[in-house]
Amino acid sequence: MQELSRRRRLLVLAICCLSLFIVGLDSTIVNLALPAIRAELNASVSKLQWIIDAYTLVIASLLMLSGSTADRIGRRRTFQAGLVLFGIGSLLCGFAPTVDLLIAFRMLQAIGGSMLNPVAMSIITNTFTDPRERAQAIGVWGGVVGLSMSVGPVVGGALVDSAGWRFIFWINVPVVAVALLLTALFVPESRAAVPRRIDPVGQLLVMLFLVGLTYGIIEGQSAGWGSPLIVGCFVTVVLALVCLVLYERRRAEPLLDPRFFRSAPFSGATLIAVAGFAALSGFLFLNSLYLQDARGYSALHAGLLTLPMAAMTVVFAPLSGWIVGNRGPRLPLVVAGSMLTVSGLTLSRLSDSTSTPVLLVGYLIFGIGFGMLNAPITNAAVSGMPRSQAGVAAAIASTSRQVGTSLGVAIVGTVLTARLTGPFETGFISAARPCWYIIAGCGLLVLVLGLITTSRWARRTAEAVAEDLVRAR
Repeated sequence: MQELSRRRRLLVLAICCLSLFIVGLDSTIVNLALPAIRAELNASVSKLQWIIDAYTLVIASLLMLSGSTADRIGRRRTFQAGLVLFGIGSLLCGFAPTVDLLIAFRMLQAIGGSMLNPVAMSIITNTFTDPRERAQAIGVWGGVVGLSMSVGPVVGGALVDSAGWRFIFWINVPVVAVALLLTALFVPESRAAVPRRIDPVGQLLVMLFLVGLTYGIIEGQSAGWGSPLIVGCFVTVVLALVCLVLYERRRAEPLLDPRFFRSAPFSGATLIAVAGFAALSGFLFLNSLYLQDARGYSALHAGLLTLPMAAMTVVFAPLSGWIVGNRGPRLPLVVAGSMLTVSGLTLSRLSDSTSTPVLLVGYLIFGIGFGMLNAPITNAAVSGMPRSQAGVAAAIASTSRQVGTSLGVAIVGTVLTARLTGPFETGFISAARPCWYIIAGCGLLVLVLGLITTSRWARRTAEAVAEDLVRAR
């Protein structure tokens, strides 16, 4: 590909960041709109869970497929297709007359979303060939995550209060249209010199595992944990996992290379991503319902109260990256795990009269913890991996984040439903208390795994896996 001018490269970066911004904005806004959706469409808690999880599950299932497809048929083409599907899905979500159709349209939206962020990162990597410029571009990319989290609560709250929850989806449409035009004009086409082979069997097994696990958790309470449907779900999960490991071990270019998991830093990063993002999604899910349904705040008021959490994420995410680069991932992981644990325990004491300062303390602590989390996950995932495998390892870590998001909503929503007695508004606070303990437990898991996966023993396992991968090439 012809070398682009600096101005053109920065424009490509801005276009790619625009896609990240709307996808990041979407997750925060939708959580704030859940009480309004529940009221208008008469949605149960499990349906609210599916509004979030249908989206994250599809993204988790398709992230790696989208990346390999883009490498093969063209990154710009795949990125444009993702924008079109995301825009159409957003438009249809706004028109959804029932909660079931809303869930279906969220899945269409997610198919498009799976083609945006990983492909945009490939475009950035391919555009910025100078290592220093590339590092700066990726730093800007990471900052946009925090920006979307900061703007999301305020924009979402204002839209829900002034125009209605449907506009949280419709706002994506003009942004997508602008991004499509700019992509066609300024983003060059690129492909991988040697694209990875698509693995349809592995892809199907991953989807069976994720969907079976999430469906079993969400629907187990209503269908009965011993019902043939739910038992069948969990049997499918076990069989899919066993078949995936056996099948992938025989492939030359597996979707998920089982050898990666012999590296303690890599396995730890995968579990840390699941636990940390389960804590985040559980927090956002519970907090929106608490502020609006249990406390009676407006969506805008709830968004403004949540803003300090997002602000701390913006402040501490780059600090975490600097610490990882200079001192390694251990300190950020220890701080992240400790803060998430303390925040979960603090918020478990919420009542219908908790003062605003106490709320803000819990939110600030959570924001610090989550802000410190992201950088060391990717660092730990690629630690000791050969350069040729670093991209695949980072993609698996990204998938783990989406899996954690799905499981967090599934688990806390199921516990909440099981403990609810009487009207939702009056029974929510006591029913949610164990859910906050689960979030604290996720933080504790991050802390323990952070200590284990940054030890000398863990580094030796990573080096052994790297040598094995190099020999096998």
